[in-house]
Amino acid sequence: MSPNEQDPRIVVLAGDGIGPEIVAAARGVLDAFGSFDYDEQLIGGASIDALGTPLSDDALTACRSSDAVLLGAVGGPKWDTTDPDAPRPEQGLLGLRKGLGLYANLRPVKPLPALIDASPLRRERIEGTDLLVVRELTGGIYFGRKSREPDSALDECVYTAAEVERIAVAAFEAAERRAGGTGTGRVTSVDKANVLETSRLWREVVSGMAERWPAVELDHLLVDNAAMQLVSDPSQFDVIVTENMFGDILSDEAAMITGSLGMLPSASLGDGGPGVFEPVHGSAPDIAGQGAANPLATFLSVAMMLRHGLDRGTDADRVEAAVEAALGGGLRTADLFTGSGGERRVGTAEMTEAVIAAL
Repeated sequence: MSPNEQDPRIVVLAGDGIGPEIVAAARGVLDAFGSFDYDEQLIGGASIDALGTPLSDDALTACRSSDAVLLGAVGGPKWDTTDPDAPRPEQGLLGLRKGLGLYANLRPVKPLPALIDASPLRRERIEGTDLLVVRELTGGIYFGRKSREPDSALDECVYTAAEVERIAVAAFEAAERRAGGTGTGRVTSVDKANVLETSRLWREVVSGMAERWPAVELDHLLVDNAAMQLVSDPSQFDVIVTENMFGDILSDEAAMITGSLGMLPSASLGDGGPGVFEPVHGSAPDIAGQGAANPLATFLSVAMMLRHGLDRGTDADRVEAAVEAALGGGLRTADLFTGSGGERRVGTAEMTEAVIAAL
């Protein structure tokens, strides 16, 4: 709650493509819990079109003074370009993370019972999977020095010990919390220490911190091996912690365990300020405006916002249970529909109505 006990202030960044549709649906779910003070701002391609920049100073200021930020999705072919000087929608996300000091991205991956058979992986491979990817968000190659010449290009990857330490703290603390519930109290640190100096620093720092959490087990995996293990035996993992680019790739790969990117939520957190809560999937411009988008990852992101951003864990549990209830009733958006008996294909609106009814 805000310091003056007013309605929680949520900045809404709908973004591009299906973003406005899934965010509008998510607001319907939130409104089932009472009153919220919404502040709509632009980000991504919509902001480029209106303001010439993917994230305006006004939008960032509004986010800084909020209790939480709910984000839809950004990007689309309209703004694709190889011109290094042209603004890109994704720059809005990077600027938002940097501007709010959001260095820890949490992506839970847990296939719901009703969707076990929607995954491209066999049931016996994914049953029992309940993992959390903790991705470092503000360092590494995405934020390093860049240059471009006619026949060469440079993307510099830099990490400091302090950056590695703070994301490791987030991972160890998450594993400690999970050990009392669904987790096993284990952190797997993923790097490329056989090749990269940044990864050697990463492994050294993470290893040196492990003694502060004696009840948490630590192991290390090279990123290529981790990618293979995620699809061959995902249930072995509890908490995976890794750097920015590796985390970006591995968490999208892990999403397929759940059956669809449309089921994966995320929370981006820093130290004390507002977090950003968003589905992992993209803007899906090919289905924008058709009422076919899967809103469930956004609903689950709302649950993470209630839990991590607004300290309303009971309400978060209710959202997650309502999503499971809707799926348990056989409702499926197009990305989840397999055609098996008992399933009924629905659009965004009907899925949203079912989740709100289950609340």
